[in-house]
Amino acid sequence: MIPYQIIEKKSKGQQLSDSEIREFILGYTDGSLPDYQMSALLMAIFIQGMNTEETLALTKVMLESGERMDFSSAPDFVADKHSTGGVGDKVSILLAPILAVLNIHIPMISGRGLGHSGGTLDKLESIPGFNVNLELDKWKELVIQEHVGLIGQTGNICPADKKIYALRDVTATVRSIPLISASIMSKKIAEGIQGLVLDVKTGNGAFMQTPEASRSLANSLVSIGQGYGIKTTALITDMNQPLGSAIGNWFEIEESVRGLQGDGPKDLMDVTYALGAEILRMSNPDLSQAAAIDLQTRTVTDGSAFEKLKKITELQGGDPRVLDNLSNYPKAKYSGVITASKSGYLSQVDTMALGFAGIQLGAGRRKMSDSIDFSSGLYIHARLGDKLEKGDPILSIYSNDEKALEEVLNKGKEYFSIDRSLPEIPPLILERIE
Repeated sequence: MIPYQIIEKKSKGQQLSDSEIREFILGYTDGSLPDYQMSALLMAIFIQGMNTEETLALTKVMLESGERMDFSSAPDFVADKHSTGGVGDKVSILLAPILAVLNIHIPMISGRGLGHSGGTLDKLESIPGFNVNLELDKWKELVIQEHVGLIGQTGNICPADKKIYALRDVTATVRSIPLISASIMSKKIAEGIQGLVLDVKTGNGAFMQTPEASRSLANSLVSIGQGYGIKTTALITDMNQPLGSAIGNWFEIEESVRGLQGDGPKDLMDVTYALGAEILRMSNPDLSQAAAIDLQTRTVTDGSAFEKLKKITELQGGDPRVLDNLSNYPKAKYSGVITASKSGYLSQVDTMALGFAGIQLGAGRRKMSDSIDFSSGLYIHARLGDKLEKGDPILSIYSNDEKALEEVLNKGKEYFSIDRSLPEIPPLILERIE
């Protein structure tokens, strides 16, 4: 294999063979190919795309680069949920304990922040001591006994994807249907699950910003899952504004806790319950949508889902007391508020810009080696269609970097549009794909 020829071939839009894809990916995984050549191929794929055969070959080599888990000994249905990424999307932190209480085994392998989008692992690690790097045997034991275990990719599971995922984050090659499809589905297939629900975001804060592009991604993901014998469905959900109010790692943990205590934002809870209903109905096809949602709300009302989150936090090395006393968490040194520049209706939110603002404040990474400031983030106080008076707060900003805070404050009014007329509000759940 000559890497130059493969890069050039894809840059011209030509189809790569299974063996070319395999040799290149495995060469990068074992270190024989450098970052700059992988980056060049990723950019060529980002620009030229991949057809179905290439995407399947990429998924297959990522999957076969590591181990596949076996949960055949689990007494109940084994399933997972995955989001294609957005801003303020903390659904996994709510849904995993809810479904675990309802006897669904959730072997959740999550990722870190990618582009403007936050990562579940970073959010979990904002809980002091929470260990997302468990040995696979320990993780499997948790999933079987406690019905849930929350980890990141280990060196054993899809190591090719793990290495490429980090590179995509810092080379602006995230928004690619074949790269997203192969990355997500290789990890999910490796989990050994029976069912999978996908939350495919659409809108100005999503990687796929139009319903058509989101539908193409959803169909790609669902077809791969079903091709591997996994019950797979997708919901296309709106990301033209953040999900919930909190943006940033600890802020999103706080909002998740409040959601499990019965005080979560309606949009966040509605998406959570809709995704959970998909998995519950895979497990029990006789269950109605309304009954599946009712089962989930009961776990919130009776406190069992919150108790499950605390228990899994403790079992994974975290301090559950911080979840009972949210106000004791360290606060950022600096804060500021963006207010409405005029009266009217909130008509547009630049959701992706808010995600990148979070990175600027310290809540995400600009390069792979960056550490994260868990106490930095934002709270959005208004939703699309809300009536605002001049001077009303729209966004609160928190950071330990005073210069970054000032920069975000100075740009902040550009993130929002206010008009005299009430805007058309997109539906929260646009489509279901099976």
